[in-house]
Amino acid sequence: MKLVSAIFKPSRLDAVIDALSEAGVSGLTVSEVRGYGRQQGKTEVYRGAEYEVRLLPKVKVEVACTSEDADRVVEAISGAANTGTIGDGKIFVTPMDSVVRIRTGERDGKAIVGS
Repeated sequence: MKLVSAIFKPSRLDAVIDALSEAGVSGLTVSEVRGYGRQQGKTEVYRGAEYEVRLLPKVKVEVACTSEDADRVVEAISGAANTGTIGDGKIFVTPMDSVVRIRTGERDGKAIVGS
């Protein structure tokens, strides 16, 4: 089992959700986050005053999936989140030791598939 975490531009959220639905993903978690990478923030002007925004708004999507589905999930996110500009984001794939569906007590693979 894998946990796929992707951090990308908020404007691409709907496209990513649509791509994941088409890829057969049955559940995901979305969080609003802030951060920076190579772009190191940006400078903005507000009412004539210039100021630096160090932490930019991003969206974090997390998908728990089987190891076999992880590549498909990564490809769906990567394709939908890509704008070709700096700040497109990152995707992290990490192993999961165990998953428990609270309602039924199902574990691992049975806990992350539909139903």
